Amino acid sequence: MWKYVLKRICLAFITAFIILSLSFILIKLLPFSRPLGTDPAKFGYYLQQVNLGFVIDSPIPLSNYGECLFTYTDPSNVTHNFYQVPVMQQYFRWLGNIIFHWDWGTSVYINPGMSASVIIADRLPASISINIISSLIAVPLGIFLGIVAALKKNKPTDNIISTLVMVFISIPSFVLITFLMLIFCYKLGWLPTQWPTVTDPLSKRIMGFILPVSCLSFGSIAGYCRFTRAELCEVMQSEYLLLARTKGLTKRQAIIRHALRNAMVPIVPSILAEVIAILGGSMILENLYGIPGIGELFVKALNSKDYNVLFVDMAIFTTIGLVSGVFLDISYGFIDPRIRMGAKK
Repeated sequence: MWKYVLKRICLAFITAFIILSLSFILIKLLPFSRPLGTDPAKFGYYLQQVNLGFVIDSPIPLSNYGECLFTYTDPSNVTHNFYQVPVMQQYFRWLGNIIFHWDWGTSVYINPGMSASVIIADRLPASISINIISSLIAVPLGIFLGIVAALKKNKPTDNIISTLVMVFISIPSFVLITFLMLIFCYKLGWLPTQWPTVTDPLSKRIMGFILPVSCLSFGSIAGYCRFTRAELCEVMQSEYLLLARTKGLTKRQAIIRHALRNAMVPIVPSILAEVIAILGGSMILENLYGIPGIGELFVKALNSKDYNVLFVDMAIFTTIGLVSGVFLDISYGFIDPRIRMGAKK
């Protein structure tokens, strides 16, 4: 088991390395991100890019480095011509800065001059809080409703749950939050229209979680419910469950001891898909509700071509997805004792 775990962790690191490397190379092939502001401010930015190894500074014009990015004459009457270095040289310098100095570069547009990792660290708590709360609500509630629907199959309770599932699974979270904001924020005034700031009262900050958490949870609850119902209905029709009943177990005992445990084996991987779906949905939702999280930051960095911030953001999303996959693979052995990763035949 330990060999399997170490192997999965190593593969996760390799996968993250490949994803981020390809992303860096492909994004760096896009036009160079030029800063805004006064010439002295631009000069300071380009000097910083020189130190990072992404740009070279030449006192004379060069013909073999493409277009000149910026020309500046400093107070000592020295001319600086800045050119972008080849992409692969940038890649190895970027990789070295991360490995040896943990330097992901600085922001260009969002917070000029500030470390990209610091910007992510400031925004990470907001995204983590709404996504964790949404998952903690969606997983048990969705599985519970799926169990109820399976036990009440083809009865009014099942029909009502299945109808609501089809409704909520068909509505994207960003459409749902727009509708709820119109009713509960603007018409009724019960909830804040934007994500509260840290200076707002505690009660208002708590109420600010209601809309984003609800909108992220509804779709996941519907997904868990539908999948749990389908799996449990299939397991309840199996022969081994009938055998358990004939041996004297009550219906409740047979479902809890046998049906649920076997149905959970295919249900657990769906949790990973829903976690990733919540992360993807939170990107647009954070923009609509003004949540200062990494999802909103990802869209802003992409639109403004703030590549250094974008790379750190991508690293966070990639790491979350890969770590979730490792934990879910390990959990198989605990859910079903028949599954033992890495065991000898």
